[in-house]
Amino acid sequence: MSRTVIVGGVAGGMSCATRLRRLDETREIIIIEKGPDVSFANCGLPYYVSGEIKERSSLLVQTPQSLKARFNLDVRVSSEVISVDSDQKTIEVKTDEDIYTLSYDQLVLSPGAKPFIPPLEGIETADNLFTLRNVPDVDKIVTAIEETKPKKAAVIGAGFIGLEMAESLANRGVEVTIIEMAPHVLPTVDYEMAAFAHNELVANGLTVLTETSVVAIEDEGKSLVLATGEKIATDLIILSVGVRPENGLAEFAGIELGMRGGILVDEDYQTSVKDIYAVGDAIIVKHQITKEDTMIALASPANRQGRQVADILGGMKRKNKGSIGTAIVRVFNQAVASTGLTERQLQALNYEFKVVHIDGKNHAGYYPNASMVFLKLLFNPTTGEIYGAQAVGQDGADKRIDIIATAIKAGMTVDELPELELTYAPPFGSAKDVVNMAGYAALNIMEGVTDNIQLSELSEKRDSGAYLLDVRTPTEFEKGNIPGFVNLPLNELRERMTELPKDKEIIVSCHSGQRSYIASRMLVQNGYQVKNLDGSHLLYSTVNG
Repeated sequence: MSRTVIVGGVAGGMSCATRLRRLDETREIIIIEKGPDVSFANCGLPYYVSGEIKERSSLLVQTPQSLKARFNLDVRVSSEVISVDSDQKTIEVKTDEDIYTLSYDQLVLSPGAKPFIPPLEGIETADNLFTLRNVPDVDKIVTAIEETKPKKAAVIGAGFIGLEMAESLANRGVEVTIIEMAPHVLPTVDYEMAAFAHNELVANGLTVLTETSVVAIEDEGKSLVLATGEKIATDLIILSVGVRPENGLAEFAGIELGMRGGILVDEDYQTSVKDIYAVGDAIIVKHQITKEDTMIALASPANRQGRQVADILGGMKRKNKGSIGTAIVRVFNQAVASTGLTERQLQALNYEFKVVHIDGKNHAGYYPNASMVFLKLLFNPTTGEIYGAQAVGQDGADKRIDIIATAIKAGMTVDELPELELTYAPPFGSAKDVVNMAGYAALNIMEGVTDNIQLSELSEKRDSGAYLLDVRTPTEFEKGNIPGFVNLPLNELRERMTELPKDKEIIVSCHSGQRSYIASRMLVQNGYQVKNLDGSHLLYSTVNG
């Protein structure tokens, strides 16, 4: 009888174990888990802090007893693998009672990632500082909140977990300050899309400090010293500045490591050591678009990888195709979702690309309670390859990014997005969904029907003498406009076109881009040099307050 030992539970490990059992009733499957819980909802931990998930038991998906009863799995919690002998194919396991040796035929590592702890001065004295990785961590945070009743909290790091925890603490009545070293919150999306999240945080009473960092902790965690010299008083600190692969066991086993210490695996998830496999947040994967090494610490890829390695162990042909990093986070009443590559990443890769921003509705605009979905699409203007997308909205951002993530995985190009037939009835969608419209806009650029510039290019165009034209109504223009733009309403454009210069490039803006596109078509066909300001005043006002 073959024995498969899996180190680490949760997403990757448990997906592997349960799938492997469904494929093979005779195999001995042992799961070794360092913590007290082998199967828990780690993505739900912040929502237990907020009280949205009311029962702690709801976080525990399966127990060793339920896994034994249903899948005949030997689950050993509070057990730590401390060494691997790959020649003898054995591991040493440490428990509270003893240390024992366990043999294996196949070893699957699913150790996950651990929070990065920066070497801050005074960090060891801060007894009010917490990280969030597992149920014991969330227990400590909830206990601290209930016992100390903090009035002020500081969240260091504005990634997904940082923002989820900031929201959860604010919903419990705590005054929250977010401190982020990057130029904007949510560094995994582009700055103008992150601005929607920033504004939502501020609108809900949080203080957001970007482009600064904590350099020291004083007074046993009651004071944070910033790089600016400013000091922030706090009763509770959440540290969320990224993760590092839990690679100690792999390193001990002599397994080859790669970028940031991640575990290198082949397309069958096998490491450099025979019969040792690895899945989850600790491994290096290929980015499916760039084909380059990357690390993507997300639950969905980990679950998929666990199932695939089980299939491979069960004799089925599966290949590690890589990931594109599709993710979403809620920030109070907004959701920010993304897939694929960002504009910043494309610039670093020196890829040829273009961008379109599209403002649409989550369902038919005339149906009650329609809300905005703002979508950014990045693509190759020559081939039409879709590089990535980001979306923001109260409702529907997830749907649009899921569609585009599927399109990327399927190898579709932007000209195929208008062909997608998506469900439509007034309460659920629009006859021309924002994804369809993004495809039309991208196709117009590819075919030379129109061209655009990004907000980041506006200053350069202004300095070079371009004529800046705003085609909104005078009332809209008076309520707020971009410095340097001249107002000429779209409905008057045909009659007043001679007022515009033909010897200068004209940059056209409106509210979100629809009217400026119509204006550009009028002007181009009358001999003017025109480009649209992508995202127009909507994007400008979001970024600039």
